[in-house]
Amino acid sequence: MILNDEVQMLRRVPLFSGIDAGKLKLLAFASNRVSYREGQELFHEGDEGDAAYVVLSGVVDIYRASPAGEQKIASEGCCSVVGEIAILCGTPRNATVKASTAVEALRISKDCFLKILSTCPHSMAETMRVVGQRLAMAH
Repeated sequence: MILNDEVQMLRRVPLFSGIDAGKLKLLAFASNRVSYREGQELFHEGDEGDAAYVVLSGVVDIYRASPAGEQKIASEGCCSVVGEIAILCGTPRNATVKASTAVEALRISKDCFLKILSTCPHSMAETMRVVGQRLAMAH
């Protein structure tokens, strides 16, 4: 996927929909494109929150530890962002995310993610809405 394709994909992500094309291009350029095989972990519950991931293709499953073992709590697909809660809260990952199919994603570093949010009020508001929904579902 070339840079312009990644910019168009980022524009479809609700979190980034209010960001101008120049900032989206910078975000795409500063991000790393990563691939995962089915069953491979993007990150593990308890890990440091060092990046957020935008799912470009495929599906990821989200798991939380419980006394009965790991339990699937959600699935996310194309144009979803995962991993942002640990960045925003400054806490370890609160879930494990695994590829349930082959997955292509953009890995956005913590610093880059926070910089984008700080320059775009729409993105900050959308992030807070999504985080609130996810935290409500988790309890």
